[in-house]
Amino acid sequence: MPAPKNTFKAALMERRTQIGLWAALTSPINAEICAGAGYDWILLDAEHAPNDIPMLFTQLQALAPYPTHPIVRPPIGETWLIKQILDIGAQTILVPMVETREQAEAMVRAVRYPPHGVRGVGASLARASAFNRIPDYLQTANDEICLLLQVESKAGLANLDAIAATDGVDGVFIGPADLAADMGFLGKPGAEEVQKAVTYALARIQSFGKAAGILTADQALARRYIELGATFVGIGSDVGLLTQATSRLLTDFLQIGGGSAQEPSKGQVY
Repeated sequence: MPAPKNTFKAALMERRTQIGLWAALTSPINAEICAGAGYDWILLDAEHAPNDIPMLFTQLQALAPYPTHPIVRPPIGETWLIKQILDIGAQTILVPMVETREQAEAMVRAVRYPPHGVRGVGASLARASAFNRIPDYLQTANDEICLLLQVESKAGLANLDAIAATDGVDGVFIGPADLAADMGFLGKPGAEEVQKAVTYALARIQSFGKAAGILTADQALARRYIELGATFVGIGSDVGLLTQATSRLLTDFLQIGGGSAQEPSKGQVY
């Protein structure tokens, strides 16, 4: 029996657009609620969210019954940390702040077993191999790992061709917020200069036959990125959704008739 099929990787290879959601609330309950919405993928963020390995483990368990594919973003591209993330069962990893071919090559080695890489052979102790109940896991795991690299700086853009051309890299994700900051437009990823750079980057990534990805909460911009060929696109975050919905609920309640009596809804308590 081989390693589980990575349906997300297969979709990228077939150039099928995959729409996702960023999850940063570090909760398996939250992860399961989001999975039930039907997104193609959900990214569990450990770069800017207070996620650790045990937390990520429980969220992966919560997502397992759903067709939504989990992606894990570590805080940094370190081989030892990627080893742990793979062993707890993640098959797709998005590595932030990649700026050189050397970094890209190191990440490829980190996700592959020897002789093609340096991933430690300890899956018999891990969820990835169903705790050694997948007999052919070691022989088939490499093929089902999807490695995504995040380019989000001027240095990364300057080396984009070399990064995208690296064998073993399945996709390159453009981080518009950090890229904007590095370009001198902190907090303004929609700036014309930034958008020109993003448009250029998405085209260059695809020219090497690699999947291009990006995140934006602006739905019009997300659709434009898809038109430009981006195939894995995040359209928001759980934190953003919760922040907006809680504020809107209170604002709407206080504004409707100044708190005057309205016709009640039928049967809806929560």
